[in-house]
Amino acid sequence: MGQHGEYRPLVRLAACLLAASLAAPAQGACRLALVLALDVSSSVDDAEYGLQRVGLASALNAPDIREAILRGGSGDVALAVYEWSGRFQDKLHLDWTFLRNDADITGAVAVLAGMQRSTSDYPTGLGSALGYGAALMARGPRCDRQVIDVSGDGVNNQGFGPDLAYKHFPFDNITVNGLVIEGHDQQVTQYYRREVLRGPGAFLEIAQGFEDFERAMSRKLYREINDLMLGALPHPTPHTLPQ
Repeated sequence: MGQHGEYRPLVRLAACLLAASLAAPAQGACRLALVLALDVSSSVDDAEYGLQRVGLASALNAPDIREAILRGGSGDVALAVYEWSGRFQDKLHLDWTFLRNDADITGAVAVLAGMQRSTSDYPTGLGSALGYGAALMARGPRCDRQVIDVSGDGVNNQGFGPDLAYKHFPFDNITVNGLVIEGHDQQVTQYYRREVLRGPGAFLEIAQGFEDFERAMSRKLYREINDLMLGALPHPTPHTLPQ
């Protein structure tokens, strides 16, 4: 077989199995379907995972992000969140949820703050993670914009890569953005720019280590929810979770 040939049957099988579960929820007008994918591969230790978990929940809970969700445009924002690591090691933590009021956002924040890590033993299977995100998006609400937001600290090192995921999974009309956590892998930033970003307006946010994850995620969410270009991006106000 040629390059990647050994993975093609697996990719096709995975695409078919994931697509078989499609069942879009009922909804009204929706302006954004947003999927957040968090890296829990073996390079992420427990302390770093905690910074990701709390950072994501705190970012979603920030006043500027709440305002953007509820009053940033016409139509609803729908959110889903999963963890990814090795090939087919994906865990859905928040299934499709419409964020129509403060109570909806508070409920989503509580789910994210209470996440239990699904695994810590697997390498980095970015192709599989992207395929899972595409299938999740395919069974989600029909919205004006569809965005998958992939966070990670390393390059693909198990199974098929992003190129085959983009070839075999349904990515039409989906924008894939990245949030790179620098520190573990010197190649990760350029790898995400070259291999992961996809679609109109795709962009990369960079966290200088896991301690910087909340700031980077806040900026990323603000930009994605408001559909802003970089020059129009303010600095969202940080917000800690209630004790």
